[in-house]
Amino acid sequence: MMRRDGNRSSCFVVLFTVVFLISVPLIANADIYMYIDENGVMHFTNTPTSSQRDYKVYIREKRMRSATFYSTDKYDELISDASERYGVDSQLVKAIIKAESDFNPHAVSKKGAMGLMQIMPENFQLLDIRDPFDPEENIMGGTRYFKYLYDRFDGKIALSLAAYNAGPTTVDNYNQTIPPYRETEQYVQRVLRYYRNFKKL
Repeated sequence: MMRRDGNRSSCFVVLFTVVFLISVPLIANADIYMYIDENGVMHFTNTPTSSQRDYKVYIREKRMRSATFYSTDKYDELISDASERYGVDSQLVKAIIKAESDFNPHAVSKKGAMGLMQIMPENFQLLDIRDPFDPEENIMGGTRYFKYLYDRFDGKIALSLAAYNAGPTTVDNYNQTIPPYRETEQYVQRVLRYYRNFKKL
């Protein structure tokens, strides 16, 4: 009788441990590991530390993306104003912003590009940008720059996007074709995909 109660207690402890550990990684972003000892008892942890125990992944948690969410339509009015001023499709401007910063007005890249349309500091003066984190200034400046590239590359969207990412001189060096850089090729594809999606909305 005591043996049966002991088994029930063990089962309850195991069940409680599993439920608890499943809930923890949702916050901590960790996998759950398990090993079975010589007595057949299962042990669970999200931080295996002992090299003597053969822990194996029991539940692999999906990595959660940042909880920060930026609305895709928050800047529609500013985008529309820039679109009308420079003659660039508003949905294309929106697609560039989506690819560049995912609508985060305070985004800063590893290379130092800033704001919604990821403007490099050396272009601030040319594009009349005093505060790169001001959405209106950034969108106006970024749209103005894209319009310059669009005209320079004879209205070819893909080349203009490649130039926006890699620089117009780089595109010129490859005889006005998309430079064979993985980052640039993926960037162009990503923007065009967003562009198609926004146009369907």
